[in-house]
Amino acid sequence: MNKRLILMGSLSAVLAGCNQNTAIGNDREALLDPPAEAAPIESASSALQGVATALVKPETMTDADIAAIGGDQGRCVFRLTEVGFPTFVYEQNGAGFIKLNGKLIQVEADEADRFTSGELLITTRALDDRGNAGLQAQQLIVVPPGAKDELGYRGYVNCGR
Repeated sequence: MNKRLILMGSLSAVLAGCNQNTAIGNDREALLDPPAEAAPIESASSALQGVATALVKPETMTDADIAAIGGDQGRCVFRLTEVGFPTFVYEQNGAGFIKLNGKLIQVEADEADRFTSGELLITTRALDDRGNAGLQAQQLIVVPPGAKDELGYRGYVNCGR
């Protein structure tokens, strides 16, 4: 009986911390939490220095991140889901921004659907599919500096909102 009470007490102590998720998009009390700050904007070589390429994954951008890069008006916005936060914001045949390792990295268009910053390579490819909300399906490929393999992500893009 005592073992059962100790187990139940331990379990409830562990579960008490389950409401502490601070990732963007989670419901939190806006009056208690300070507004999110934008991630710093850095070059790819600086932002990814000393980071294992296997750990480099595109991150979602907060509203503060979007404001720091000049907004998303007139730009293409790639999202991993149709309703998710942006992962890659870019101008067709122009500059773009991606968030890697907690930093915003500006990339420049080399050619259509191909962006670089130093040794970082980002490519996009439209897919012959649409999501439930009607957004165009797209593939985002990220090749970090020194990577042996590329990382591919399927999501949705909306250009020129």
